[in-house]
Amino acid sequence: MADQGSGGNVIAALASFFIAGLGQLLQGRLVPAAVHFVLAGAVWAISFGTMGWVVHLYSVYDAATWSK
Repeated sequence: MADQGSGGNVIAALASFFIAGLGQLLQGRLVPAAVHFVLAGAVWAISFGTMGWVVHLYSVYDAATWSK
């Protein structure tokens, strides 16, 4: 993927919007992808769907602003 604000980061952010961590995976960042996916799933389950948005939206933000 290219630099921050590029089309690749927009695609990664959209992917993370649907599945937390998917954008990081598309960017080739395996460990952050796994952390976002597991953490979002755990928080969604523990908070019964209320606080999961915080982690989920942070995943989108992280994918959108990442640069090499």
